[in-house]
Amino acid sequence: MKNFSIHKLLFSLGLAVSSVTTAVADTDSQTSVWKVSNGEDAVYVGGTIHILPISEFPLPSEFTDIYEQADTLVFEAKMPDPSDIEGQKKMMAGLAYAEGKSLKDDVSEETYQALNAYLSNFGATADQLARFKPGMVASMLVAMEAQRSQMAGQGVDAYFMQLAARDGKASEYLESLDFQINMLANMGAGEEDRLISETLETLPELEDMLKSTIKAWREGDTEQIDELVVDTFKRESPTSYDDVFTKRNQNWLPQIEAMFGDEDQEFVLVGAGHLVGDDSVIALLEAKGYKVEQM
Repeated sequence: MKNFSIHKLLFSLGLAVSSVTTAVADTDSQTSVWKVSNGEDAVYVGGTIHILPISEFPLPSEFTDIYEQADTLVFEAKMPDPSDIEGQKKMMAGLAYAEGKSLKDDVSEETYQALNAYLSNFGATADQLARFKPGMVASMLVAMEAQRSQMAGQGVDAYFMQLAARDGKASEYLESLDFQINMLANMGAGEEDRLISETLETLPELEDMLKSTIKAWREGDTEQIDELVVDTFKRESPTSYDDVFTKRNQNWLPQIEAMFGDEDQEFVLVGAGHLVGDDSVIALLEAKGYKVEQM
């Protein structure tokens, strides 16, 4: 269960993380895009990852081709732009402890010192992050390690958000910013020490994990992602799995169904982990009788 915290963190952010062992792609390689049809009407659904180094661009052609056809881009949520001071303040406030409490109150002295030792590599201290809740701290750790291993970069969602804004395409969102803040703020509730300690233990493996993730994502290797990641998450933390995946996927279903029957061509972009497995958005759409084709 060593990788539990990293899986929990990255999945909560919509990132499908696979094992270091990656299956060899066959000659019929696909990618993480699906065409969902209701008669002659279609909605396209793409699985994304949120950390993608510049070396991984350009994206698979299926993504860019469908983007060109799309009138509306649909994302999980609109995160505040770095220049949006009020939005950034709101997010930071929602992810911080109430006055008088800090991370020190929720983790052991051993874990706190391990966090301090890791942060010293970046000229920082645990005290500088202690006002933030564990989910935010873990997210910062992943971002810092990705930067150090030269794997950092804007994700697929951010890339298409920028393109849509540049090209004047409409953007819509499946969830509110408040929902996303609350989800991250509540991550690790009741097991704060475990979340931080196991995240620290797993960070040395992050580079290999991200490389494997990108490979599986490019190949549309749904079996690998489901077997090695989604199913593992489901076994290790069923309650969190329901909150992060099952309930959200079910909430998104009627919103996606409502996209049929209008004149717009929608391209829905959500974390790739939401599109594989028995409880996935794709499985729910198939169960409702829609024709689903992986591209």
